[in-house]
Formats: sequence, structure tokens, C-alpha cells
Amino acid sequence: MTKALIVIDYTVDFVDGKLPCGDPAIAIEKPITELVEQFVAQGDEVVMAVDLHDEQDSYHPETKLFPPHNIRGTSGRNLYGSLMDVYEQHKDRIYWMDKTRYSAFCGTDLDMRLRARGIQEVHLAGVCTDICVLHTAIEAYNLGYKIVVHERAVATFNGQAHVWALEHFRNSLGATTIS
Repeated sequence: MTKALIVIDYTVDFVDGKLPCGDPAIAIEKPITELVEQFVAQGDEVVMAVDLHDEQDSYHPETKLFPPHNIRGTSGRNLYGSLMDVYEQHKDRIYWMDKTRYSAFCGTDLDMRLRARGIQEVHLAGVCTDICVLHTAIEAYNLGYKIVVHERAVATFNGQAHVWALEHFRNSLGATTIS
């Protein structure tokens, strides 16, 4: 096992809840679910990197930028749609990881976990292409991982920002994008 799939923030709140990407995020449900099933079947590492906030946390920088979302103990933190079912079926093989910043690496054990398993390549899926997926990719680049972004399995609020982020993955981070 030398690769891992990191599914970033594909939760109810980010798809159609308190901070929704809407139709673009709804459209990636099947591709994300298929990727998770494929990686599990191959015996590769799968990580659910899930945004976590505490209600009325005035110290968190996102409090000033976005409405409350992915609040601890709420259904908004549930994985969206069929991804929740796939997670429940394979939760012994999928690592659920809470994160409190845009990057899945920031303040988590993700890098140590991947290195302990000899993983050199990270595959990214989820939301938002230009925010949490982008920041995770940048940190993966800085840590020396090979990066693969699945275009059909990422989405965001803004179509122009989505296109810009995909170009940034390729041109500035040397990532492979798969459509």
C-alpha cells in the first residue's frame, strides 16, 4: 500500500446544509462513493477528513468568514448521502479524522499515519476544491507527497474558483488531475 484516498469535508453541511456547495457537490456523490469502494477493495488507505467546529467558538478564524457549520454533535457533520452508508459498511477499514483547519494535515496525525504505512501518494476528493482540498494539496506538496486530484470528485461554491484550483494543482503543485 503506497497510496491513500483522502475524502475532505463531504458532509451534509457542505453539500446541502448550513454552508452548501449545492448542485456541484450533490453531483459528486457517486464518484466519491465509487472511489472509496475502489480504494477499500484494493486494500489502500482511506481517510475521511471531516471539518469540526464548536458552537460559538469566537477564537476560530473561520467564525469571521463563514456561517456556523459542521458543529460538533450535529447531523451536519454526517457524511453526505450514500457515502455515509459506504463508511458504515467499511468503518473498520476507513479512518475518520476530525480536522479544525482547511488542511487535513494541520493539527492532525495525518502525516504520521501516512508515513507509518509507507504512503507516498495521496488522492484527493471532496469539497471545497479551492479551500480545503487546495490547502490539503499544498501541505501534501510541502511534505513531499505525490498528489492526484480526482476532478469528477471535487466541487466548490464558485465555478471560476474550481477551474482556477484545478489549474493550480497541475501548474503549481505538479499534481496529476484525473477527469
